[in-house]
Amino acid sequence: MKPLMILIAGPYRSGTGDDPTLMAQNLSRLEEAAWPVFRSGHIPMIGEWVALPVLSSAGADGVNDPLAERVMYPTAHRLLQHCDAVLRLPGESTGADQDVAIARERGIPVYHRVQDIPGYVT
Repeated sequence: MKPLMILIAGPYRSGTGDDPTLMAQNLSRLEEAAWPVFRSGHIPMIGEWVALPVLSSAGADGVNDPLAERVMYPTAHRLLQHCDAVLRLPGESTGADQDVAIARERGIPVYHRVQDIPGYVT
């Protein structure tokens, strides 16, 4: 089976009030899914892994910078042109919901549990 690039989507900023500690906790939750995806033979991808360094290198001082609007969501949209599936983790998230909508428009499979990805290994 060819490895799939799977976008892991879920809350990052949602519900945090932009508190850096809470956003870091949300990113850790997203990253917890990376190992099971990788262990199952696939390539995990999280939009923030790409967007945050891009934002920083553009001189922005965080997700509240006006430039964030031009980087955060567009990064995920661009990644979805290369991803083979989306793993939508629980929790309210406008960005993750947008990722799911784009994936469905493009015919990309959306999974809601890591156990549902092809070749899942415990």
